[in-house]
Amino acid sequence: MIKSMTGYGLAGFEDDSYVVSVEVKTLNSKFLDLSIRSPKQFSDKELEIRNLVSAVLERGKVNLNLDFSYKSAAEMPVAVNEDLFLAYYKTYQNLAEKTQTSSPDLFKLALQSPQVLNSNVEKKTDTDEWEIVKKTIEKALRHCDAFRKDEGNTLESKFLENLAVIREGLDTVKTQDPERKSRIRERIKGNFRDWMEENSFDHNRLEQELIYYFEKIDITEEIVRLESHLDYFEKNLRAGDSQGKKLGFISQELGREINTIGSKANDAMIQRSVVVMKDELEKIKEQSLNIL
Repeated sequence: MIKSMTGYGLAGFEDDSYVVSVEVKTLNSKFLDLSIRSPKQFSDKELEIRNLVSAVLERGKVNLNLDFSYKSAAEMPVAVNEDLFLAYYKTYQNLAEKTQTSSPDLFKLALQSPQVLNSNVEKKTDTDEWEIVKKTIEKALRHCDAFRKDEGNTLESKFLENLAVIREGLDTVKTQDPERKSRIRERIKGNFRDWMEENSFDHNRLEQELIYYFEKIDITEEIVRLESHLDYFEKNLRAGDSQGKKLGFISQELGREINTIGSKANDAMIQRSVVVMKDELEKIKEQSLNIL
């Protein structure tokens, strides 16, 4: 089973003391590109969070948002310096009276003055708090991983459909190849019949040149290799996780064989099948970038 690198996971926790919410979003990336947004009180846990993410999601562009809040007023994240607030307020009020200015925003102005509001989130993380947050993160990661698996199942079905179309095109090429060779032989005979009757030539040399020519336009090996690559792609598709890079490499080999068949065959009927196969392969290449 393959996994998509596109995923989403959401988990929460709430009791009489805390409210915790964790959201995880993932997109495709060659490596683990992790962005963490969390309260400052958990800044020392960033490495541990990174290890939790890498153990489950492995690879991709990951955005993890952690929200943590207290229900108790004693645990408010902001402390108000009341004495300093009152001093600011009285000062501003006196200035307003002296200048005979009406200012209804004195309260807001005093509250936003320097050092009136102080953050409480710098305190050391409590062990119990971190355990709750950790379990919530793990739950969100599991949900995201399940989302990736579901997306992977959908992509696998699409890949199998693309492979089926390419196989149909290959079967058509196999059917048309003998007819192509017969047409080429007849064309060569028609072009050279009159010339050979009127001119002397070396039969052995002509035979060698024709053999060399037919070897150059023969696509039997390419057909065999393309079929083998299709089987190998499907085998790795069903093999398990972390197959994205390998599937990308196999796609390149598929493209090489399809292009060679088109250029060597030099036949309009076969070229139509080649165009169809290349179109399906482009869909595979595009989706392979999103496979873990």
